Amino acid sequence: MQHKWYNATEIEVGLNSKRSFYMETIEVSHLSALAFFTAGESLYGKRRFYWQNREKTFTLVGLGHAYVIENNDGDNRFDQVECEWKKLTNQIVQVEHELQPILFGGFTFDPKNEVSGEWTSFPQSYFTVATHQLVIRNDKVYVTIHLITDDKNSESILGNLRKERDEFIHAVQMNEVKTYSKPLMISYEEPHKEAYLQSIDQVTDLIKAKEAQKVVIARSLALQFDQAISSPQILSRVVNEQPESYLFGLEHQDMLFYGASPERLVKVENGKAYSSCIAGSIKRGQTVEEDDALGQSLLNDTKNRGEHHYVVEMITETFEKNCSEVKVPNGPKLLKIRDIQHLYTPVEGKLHEDATILQLVKHLHPTPALGGVPRIQALEMIRKYEPMNRGLYAAPIGWLDADGNGEFAVAIRSATLVKDKAYLYAGGGIVEDSEAASEYDETLVKFRPMLRALGGQLHE
Repeated sequence: MQHKWYNATEIEVGLNSKRSFYMETIEVSHLSALAFFTAGESLYGKRRFYWQNREKTFTLVGLGHAYVIENNDGDNRFDQVECEWKKLTNQIVQVEHELQPILFGGFTFDPKNEVSGEWTSFPQSYFTVATHQLVIRNDKVYVTIHLITDDKNSESILGNLRKERDEFIHAVQMNEVKTYSKPLMISYEEPHKEAYLQSIDQVTDLIKAKEAQKVVIARSLALQFDQAISSPQILSRVVNEQPESYLFGLEHQDMLFYGASPERLVKVENGKAYSSCIAGSIKRGQTVEEDDALGQSLLNDTKNRGEHHYVVEMITETFEKNCSEVKVPNGPKLLKIRDIQHLYTPVEGKLHEDATILQLVKHLHPTPALGGVPRIQALEMIRKYEPMNRGLYAAPIGWLDADGNGEFAVAIRSATLVKDKAYLYAGGGIVEDSEAASEYDETLVKFRPMLRALGGQLHE
C-alpha cells in the first residue's frame, strides 16, 4: 500500500476549544465500495454514507463520524453549514491537492413542514466528515482517516484508527462480496391515498384560479417486511439495478435514506458549475419501437414541455446571477433510465469568484420540478395539501470538499428504511389540466425503481 500524507494542523473549532484536524491517506490497489460499506457494519452501523455519481467516475463511502454539522436554522441553514465547514477547513495545510476532506449529507425539503412521521427526529441540515473515508476516482482508490479532536492523546487514537482501517481493508480484500436474498414484503399500504387524490383536485382548482402555475404534489407508499433489512442488503440491490443514476445512502439513527436519482441539482468542478433540468416523464416501452414512440410523444406533449420550460427558465436565471458564460441548449432531449424516460436539458457556466456550491444549492432548491411556480406560493400549497413530510425526499443530497468542489443530486426515486419498514416517495407536477387519476398512475411508475430494489410488486 502506498502512503500519502496530509499535514496535521491545529485549528479552532468553537469559541473556547483548540482542536486538531488530522488526515492520513493511503492508496490501495482495488477495493469494492459496497464491501467497504459493509465492513463497517459492526463498528459504525447507523453512521455511514454511500455515494456514486451517474458517470461512475467518483465513488465515496464514509464509516463513522469524525465531525457532524447539523442545524435546524430554517432559511439560514445553508449559510450555517457553509460557515462551519469553512471554519473547519480553512487552515488545513494540504500536501496533495487531489485529496481533500469531504463533507457529505443533505438538507430536508422544507424546514417549515411540521407533519410528524418517520422524519420527526431528522435535522433540517445533516452533514458528516467520515472517520474512515473511501474515495474511488479515475480508477484510483484512496482510504483516508479523519480525526478531529482536542484530546492530547491523539497519537494513541490515531493508532487505533489505523488498526481499524487496516482490518477493514483486509476484510474487503480477503472476503467475497456478500450476496443477499430478496427481502420478503408481507404487506403494503398507501397512506393518505384519498387525501392525495383530493389534493390534486384542490390544487388544480387553485391553479385554474391563477394562484399558481404549477405545484408538485407527492405521496408515500409504506411497505412492511417479515424482518429488519440491513443497509448493505438494500444498497447492494439498488447499486446493481440502477447503474445509470446517482446512487446514495445516508444513515441517521435507525434510518437509512437511499435512492437512485437521475437528476443533478448542481456540480462545481474547478470553477465551473453544471446543472440538469429534468421535468416531464413517461414510462419505458417494452420494445424499441414502443420506447421510441413513447419518447416522441413526451417530446411533443404540451403539458410536459410546459413543465420542463419552468425548470429551464428558473435554473438558467439562477446561473446567470452566479455565473458567466452560461450555456443552455435550444431544446430538451430524452434521458432514458431503466424504468422511466425524462425531458432533459443541461445548463453550465463559469462560477463567479464570490459564488459557491452551497449558495447555488440554496438558490436552486426547490426547482420547479420538485416545488412549483411561483416557488413561495407552491410551497405554501404543498404544506397545506400534501399529507406527509418529505424529509430528504426531493431535497439536495451530496458532497463538497475543502476547495469548493462538489456535487448535489435531487433525492428523487428514493426511500427510507426503518428496521422492517420502508417508505417510498413519488410525486408529479400539477398544472391546470391535471387529472387525479393520471397523476396517481404516474407515481406508480416512479415508485418502481425503489420497489424493485425491495423485492416488492404492486397490484396495480
